[in-house]
Amino acid sequence: MRKAFFFHYTTTKRTHKKTPLFHYTPTMIKQDSRLLPHLIAFITVTIWGTTFVWTKLLIAAGISPAQIFTLRFVMAYALMLAFSLTGRKRTRHQWLCQSWKDEMLMVALGITGGSIYFLAENEALRFTTATNASLIVCSCPLFTMLAHRLVYRSERMKGKQALGSIVACVGMVIVVLNGRFILQLSPIGDLLAFMACLCWAVYSLLMKPVLERYSSLFITRKVFFYGILTILPYYLIVPGFPSWEVLCQPDIVANLLFLGCVASMLCFLAWNWCISRLGTVEATNWVYFNPIATIVAASLVLNEKITPYFLIGSVLILTGLYLTERK
Repeated sequence: MRKAFFFHYTTTKRTHKKTPLFHYTPTMIKQDSRLLPHLIAFITVTIWGTTFVWTKLLIAAGISPAQIFTLRFVMAYALMLAFSLTGRKRTRHQWLCQSWKDEMLMVALGITGGSIYFLAENEALRFTTATNASLIVCSCPLFTMLAHRLVYRSERMKGKQALGSIVACVGMVIVVLNGRFILQLSPIGDLLAFMACLCWAVYSLLMKPVLERYSSLFITRKVFFYGILTILPYYLIVPGFPSWEVLCQPDIVANLLFLGCVASMLCFLAWNWCISRLGTVEATNWVYFNPIATIVAASLVLNEKITPYFLIGSVLILTGLYLTERK
């Protein structure tokens, strides 16, 4: 970063002395360097929040959640592979990890951040209410925070970060409930939603060691590949795929392109980069913003109403996110 210095000059008999009026301290430089990752994390989570609306439109058109996941990941992987093949020589010929242990980590990332996560999250909606599923899945930052402290004991969370995470969680609950405290327990559906929550927490934890040895581009491409590979057994149980007449409709093509190119390829690449810059816990705290983006998109596209509870919860979420970053 280019440092800006301003000087005034005092004339003496011996020399001209140059005195700095203002300069960047190391703390200020560090905070400025973290602004961009936070902005990208905010944009990424905002885009992911809107995917619920586009996915709902695709489901209404007759495409199942598993088929939507497969199509968007195949599209994203094809684009990532094309980019890698036309990139630098070192990246172009790196097909496997440096060890089989790292390769197994990539498989685990493809499962926890891809196939099992999306299947569990979407299938949960068949057995439980959307409110239950949203509350459980969007609470993954709390589980990530606890798991991170257990696994990486050397990285302790400060009091303000813990307080900010709890405040943001309370705001998320208010946004999701939206003034209607009606929870219907469904063991199967709630268990599936909790599985999706744990999957994302594990995905965030596993991302830490691999980011120390591989680029975000390589990791993201691997996640897409193993996400596609591990979803294939599902089609042995539930066979079938949409017809070309359905897939070639302009609105469906537009939605799939957005989900595959933007929400999958660009967002996963950006998210992995944010984790490498901010750390697991701080980056995952932005997931609390997900319901806000979903409700705003639903109000614009599906004409769903925004209530005062939404505004109160949004303020709490933003306050909590501010506390987690403030030093």
